[in-house]
Amino acid sequence: MRKLSSLLLAALAGAALAAPPLTETEALRLGFSRPEFSELQQARLGEAEADVLEAGTWSNPTLEFGRDKTGSARERSWQVSQALDISGRRGLRESAARHRVRATEADNHARQNGRRAELRRAFHELLRQQEQTRAIGNWADRFTLIDNVVAKLARAGEASGYDRRRLGREQRSAGARLAEARAAQELGRARLAALIGRPADDGVAGQLLPEPPPPLSALQAQLAARPEFAALSARVEAAHSDGAAAQRHLPELTVGVGRKQVDDGPVRDNGSLLMLSLNLPLFDRQQARDRRSAAQAQAAQAELGLARQQAEGELLGLHRQATQLITAAARYRAEAVTPSAELLRIAESAYRAGESTVLELLDAYKGALEAELTALDLEGKARAARIELDQLTGNHPQ
Repeated sequence: MRKLSSLLLAALAGAALAAPPLTETEALRLGFSRPEFSELQQARLGEAEADVLEAGTWSNPTLEFGRDKTGSARERSWQVSQALDISGRRGLRESAARHRVRATEADNHARQNGRRAELRRAFHELLRQQEQTRAIGNWADRFTLIDNVVAKLARAGEASGYDRRRLGREQRSAGARLAEARAAQELGRARLAALIGRPADDGVAGQLLPEPPPPLSALQAQLAARPEFAALSARVEAAHSDGAAAQRHLPELTVGVGRKQVDDGPVRDNGSLLMLSLNLPLFDRQQARDRRSAAQAQAAQAELGLARQQAEGELLGLHRQATQLITAAARYRAEAVTPSAELLRIAESAYRAGESTVLELLDAYKGALEAELTALDLEGKARAARIELDQLTGNHPQ
């Protein structure tokens, strides 16, 4: 009795410790909880914010000390000099740096969308492999059942040796195909585990066939808010600010103040120093920086226009692809996969009754498997198209 109680407790403990299959929502949560990803985002933003600090920081003042002795005369002086921006270039460059912070924030948002898509692709690919392995496993299990039937028929003299040999060959083929599917599933588990930072040995649970996408008009409205567009727009503004700074031709003014002391025998005198200096913009008038900023603004503006045109074309194509694949997958499962169970039952009954050959039975098994694998392939392609569409419009589940 005590041993039985211990076994029951162990069984209950094992059931309690068994983790449920991973869902898509949980996979996304785990993928975004990785500290490395958030640290990468913060580091990129911190680098851009450091550029703002650098652009807005004044240059350090200069302290000069001099001593001169000529005959009996001695001179000592000191002076503090500070460069002053009287053209407004510093403010414009700081503004450009702040635009680049906005661009980095948008890049981070785009990177988040990309990671969501990567996590979802890995999750649903594992789900497809898992369902494919289950279908092939069921197919292989059917050979074990029919092998018992063929053995009984052979003992009764109602099945030929060819039937048994042909069935054995199909069993080995099913075993090899199942091993291949399991190997692919292990690779899918490892890829998902690398993204979420924990093993995915308990499998995944979800629906491979996605829901139909929202109307095209609603997605077109979301397309304008893509973070990639926001990043390019911010870079255009940054280049314009850099160009405006380069066009400020007034040079930097350096102001210096100090004291001077002269000793010439019994005569001692003190005085104040004032110094003003300007760079004469004869050769370097920021021409290179001006042209560079104009080229950068032009390139970013052109890239933004191309990106918008490409996104609009991809949106139309992906919406049609996803809609058609979802419809085709649902129709195929209803019209080809669902009736397979009844067809298999008829084929097995006919073989047991001697009304069909083992080749016809094996053909029915293959047909049912191929129908299920085709349905899974269609559903997987529909899911991949929906993920690409969600990636384009930022419509991923959170």
